[in-house]
Amino acid sequence: MLVATKDGTCRECGGQLKIVDVDDATMTVECLECGDNYPVEPDAFGDGCMTYHAEVALRGESDEDEEEW
Repeated sequence: MLVATKDGTCRECGGQLKIVDVDDATMTVECLECGDNYPVEPDAFGDGCMTYHAEVALRGESDEDEEEW
């Protein structure tokens, strides 16, 4: 799932992030620009864990389901 740039961007280059993995304590994001890959807290994007963490945890991540922001 892609992270809307208004919600968060890469800490290295400011590029768009994609959530590549999620567990009960973290989400792992990857930058589409520079390829940096790192864990973030479930509420890293200020959504109360409802938009990103909950959706990815419930449906899983798949390239076929990827949403464009």
